Amino acid sequence: MTLLTWTKEQFGTNIAKSDEEHQTIFALVNQLVDHVTSGNRQAVGKQLDALIDFVVKHFKMEEDLMQANGYPDFAAHKAKHDELVATCADLQKKFHAGQAEVTADTAVFVKDWLYHHIPNVDKHYGPFLNSKGVA
Repeated sequence: MTLLTWTKEQFGTNIAKSDEEHQTIFALVNQLVDHVTSGNRQAVGKQLDALIDFVVKHFKMEEDLMQANGYPDFAAHKAKHDELVATCADLQKKFHAGQAEVTADTAVFVKDWLYHHIPNVDKHYGPFLNSKGVA
């Protein structure tokens, strides 16, 4: 099932690495939804781990790029990343302990976060980094 669809118009930052990784995140979320729909808890757990691992690496890449280029909104941007990572880590811990499940509502939460964050937060670093020669 396709819950998330990446388009350059809606989600493009004009930073190639970010755009590629955002597309990968969308694909990983869509795969998570497929596993949730199938009811295979073990597959859900593996996909959840893969998604969170990739997102953490992606955030680090973005943060390193912003810091290296003196992005003025770095601290606020990183705070948003840290908040999502903490939420995801808590879910991941509870899921693997059998204290929580990943549901369609979880996927909608992630969708809403991405559909807000990329156009309203990430897209702001694109012009700044482009002006520094990052593409």
